[in-house]
Amino acid sequence: MKWTVGKVTITRIVEITSTGGTRFILPQAGSEEIRALPWLVPVFATAEGRLKMTVHALVVETPTERIIVDTGVGNGKQDRNVPSWNELDGPFLDTLTEAGYPPERIDRVICTHLHVDHVGWNTRKVEHRWVPTFDNARYVFARGEFDYWAANSLSREQTAVWADSIAPVVTAGRADLVASDAQLSDEMTLIPTPGHTPGHVAVHIRSDGEEALLIGDVAHHPCQMAQPDWSSVVDYDPQQAAATRRELFARFADTATLVIGGHFEGGFVQRDGDGFRFVT
Repeated sequence: MKWTVGKVTITRIVEITSTGGTRFILPQAGSEEIRALPWLVPVFATAEGRLKMTVHALVVETPTERIIVDTGVGNGKQDRNVPSWNELDGPFLDTLTEAGYPPERIDRVICTHLHVDHVGWNTRKVEHRWVPTFDNARYVFARGEFDYWAANSLSREQTAVWADSIAPVVTAGRADLVASDAQLSDEMTLIPTPGHTPGHVAVHIRSDGEEALLIGDVAHHPCQMAQPDWSSVVDYDPQQAAATRRELFARFADTATLVIGGHFEGGFVQRDGDGFRFVT
């Protein structure tokens, strides 16, 4: 799927799709609650109230750069909490290349945060060693997010993610640590969106009077637009995450800004009573 925002194109490269089985992420989102939001069907949920989600990367092509925002789970990784995410052997790089974006032609990688399903293809294994996947790219991490991970005791999964998907980028001298509100180019600026993780950021794109917002995991699913207080069990600070959702959605609601999630496709946020809804 591809979108155009002024002179910028955004292409979604899907690694994993899933339907249902997401209550461990959003425990409040039961089938009855989802069926009460009929606008989710059929794009974001089934008629039975099962959520549809993806793990994907977003390739942003500007007049001067090719950037990947978030990089999925990755092949050959271990010690992931989701069993099916271990030792993947999927065609992600082939799909990326077929879309016109071979790894060597990527200029930058931006990670909205450093969770397992957003950094996996930062690296690939070459002769038993993890090396940066994108040979010619700089990798952009928000400094607050990076520093939190570097300074704190991590879970087994997070330790593995750091070792195989973050540290090799740093060792290779490819990491750029930036402020959470940094302007990265004429078209791209970061917006601080803490809560899901301490240093989570969204990517704001502006070109020729048009706008897009890549929100990472500010919301895992559009049902959180209707219910911004529904926080994920993996949110670092659930109250902050809910406040961030309300603030961000209110800022961009009822505008022509294209919003794309880290686990769902693009659309537009509209006010709907005390909450919001998402239309494609």
